[in-house]
Amino acid sequence: MNFLENYEPLLKAFWYIALPVSLFFGLQTIMTFVGLSSGETDMDSDGGDGGDMPFEIFTLRNLINFLLGFSWTGISFYDSIANKNVLIVIAVLVGLFFVALFFFIIKQVLKLSEDNSFKIENTINKTAEVYLTIPEAKSGKGKVQISVNGAFHELDAITLSDEKIPSNAPVKVVGIENNLLIVEKI
Repeated sequence: MNFLENYEPLLKAFWYIALPVSLFFGLQTIMTFVGLSSGETDMDSDGGDGGDMPFEIFTLRNLINFLLGFSWTGISFYDSIANKNVLIVIAVLVGLFFVALFFFIIKQVLKLSEDNSFKIENTINKTAEVYLTIPEAKSGKGKVQISVNGAFHELDAITLSDEKIPSNAPVKVVGIENNLLIVEKI
């Protein structure tokens, strides 16, 4: 690294941090996308109550993210900011921002893994619209259209009422019996 010989000590320190950290970050990113990551998940896996912070703060990945933001900020603004103490404070803040940004991105990615599979139990106490007329109690079944987790479903339904429920009438699901919705007119 002959190009570092004529630099001031603080700028040398930023470069000595930036180069290996950038290389390690690149390798880590490639291994993550290829599927060869070391199994580090940054998740609290002890089964305890994670509260609002489901991520571990002190991990190798977070250290790399911090040092990446810290060192490259120091290099980028070294000539722009005359007061080197202010430069170091700004570099630390950017490093912390990189860690926070990583948490935000991971949180958004984890939302993609939510279980949105349909469960008939999720229809209880929801409103629906009658699609095919529902005959009076114990006379047969009709169909309703109901939205669960943002998806519409057409499900068989019965009523316990002594009057039939016509098409397009709003109903409320009050129970489930043998995969049939039990509804009542609203």
